[in-house]
Amino acid sequence: MPDWITEDGKTVATREDLAEQLRAEQESNLILTEAMVDLEMALDDVGWRKLSSGVRDEFSPEGRRRIREMCRLMVVSNPLIKRGVTVRIGYIWGQGLTVAARAGVDSAQNVDEVVQMFWDDNEASLTGSQAEEELERALASDGEVFLALFTNPLVGRVQVRSTPTDEIVDIITNPEDRDEPWFYIREYVTQVLEAGYALGNTRTRAQTMKVAHPALGYRPSQRIKTLNGAEVRWDAPMLHVPVNRLDGWKYGIPDVYASIAWARMYRDFLVDWAQVVRLLSKFVWKASGGTKSRAQTAAAAIKANAERTTANGVPVPPPVGQAAVTGPGNNLEAIPKTGATIDAESGKPLAGMAAAGLGIPVHVLLADPGQTGARAVAETLDLPTILEMTMRRVLWQTALDRVIQHAIDAAVEAPRGSLRGTVTIDAWGRKLVTLAGEVERTVEFDWPPLIDVDPVELIKAVVEAEGTTVGQAIPLTMLRVLLKALGVKDAEEIIAEVTDPETGAFIDPRASAGQAAADAFRRGQDPAGTVR
Repeated sequence: MPDWITEDGKTVATREDLAEQLRAEQESNLILTEAMVDLEMALDDVGWRKLSSGVRDEFSPEGRRRIREMCRLMVVSNPLIKRGVTVRIGYIWGQGLTVAARAGVDSAQNVDEVVQMFWDDNEASLTGSQAEEELERALASDGEVFLALFTNPLVGRVQVRSTPTDEIVDIITNPEDRDEPWFYIREYVTQVLEAGYALGNTRTRAQTMKVAHPALGYRPSQRIKTLNGAEVRWDAPMLHVPVNRLDGWKYGIPDVYASIAWARMYRDFLVDWAQVVRLLSKFVWKASGGTKSRAQTAAAAIKANAERTTANGVPVPPPVGQAAVTGPGNNLEAIPKTGATIDAESGKPLAGMAAAGLGIPVHVLLADPGQTGARAVAETLDLPTILEMTMRRVLWQTALDRVIQHAIDAAVEAPRGSLRGTVTIDAWGRKLVTLAGEVERTVEFDWPPLIDVDPVELIKAVVEAEGTTVGQAIPLTMLRVLLKALGVKDAEEIIAEVTDPETGAFIDPRASAGQAAADAFRRGQDPAGTVR
């Protein structure tokens, strides 16, 4: 079917020409929507000096804002970046996390109960699966997260809320130690209810607020009320979790920043490859006539045979390629492709660079083990990736442990808190919260392994170790490992059933009541309390 027809010496555009122009315009619109990303990518051509005052200096506030905008757009719009971030989230958080405090010897000081209440109370903002996914994605797109710990001074309840990175306008550190943050300055816009003059006529208005959050763990001897005109929220200390920052820098760098340029190039390569394939298939028939009238007759015949209509009489383009109709002495040939490499596999090195920036293998990023790969290749996680994901888990574990320790301190300091203890200041000016009685406050984090372990072999190892002296000395640990290998949910509830609530000691369910009473008597306890 011809691209054009000539009537009385005039060129008239056909429906195919108009459809091609519409498709080209739509592609241009898609490119324009990413124009801002193209401008941001141009920054890479001149290096980091445009974003900061020098190579050794940190990015300027405007440079950090532009980088975050670029990374956020790519995380939600570029399939390669989106896939890489989702894979990282799956490696780190996909299998869940179990947190529990060690059992103490004082039944009135149940630290684990405080930990579990805090964990359940902050599911929507910190500990739930959706919150974990959002916070990890924030590290990928923003390079850092800010967690404000709103603490009730009366009962010690701690509610964690994440603060958008764009709202943190400054970090004030110790004048003599840049690695010791003191305050985080937050500026945000809130909606304020404003009562009108008429009865019941209430409306909202936007109001800019500015507050200062003390850094978690910063406890000066004198508490100031305001800082540069901003109210200091001592009841809401803040924890900063940055990633990829250089030594001496205050702010982090997004995980995806190093991969954006290569992901863009891989996308452009695929677009060009698809366009080449489309152009090669544009003309598949050639018709020639001895005269101009014969050529037009042949074109009309091809059009009548190839074109079809719907039930409403709307013409439908032919499903095959178009035809080029030429007159005598004219010829139309495609550009020769001999020796040219136009397969999509040629662009895989570009995807490999994007995968390297994200810290995952390229076959995982593309969900393709390759032509010579096997299933084991696609499912195997190499050692560097395991170590990188483990480092990110350790980062989150350290942050979570600091937040939980703050919740334990709040439960002790609050007048109506559920824990008892004392608060002292050591010689270094640090606050020390000590629980009453012989109570541990260590929090244990149980991360599932990043690589699959055969449960049969693991159970066999547990059973063999149970008969040894070491296995008999730590029965609770052996039971926890066994329940984990079996995939039992709520393992802590089962462990609580075989644990003495007062001493935290293991109660062997296979032992007789007489033996349990004798053991209790030797420990100086009431033997009658062991009869169940």
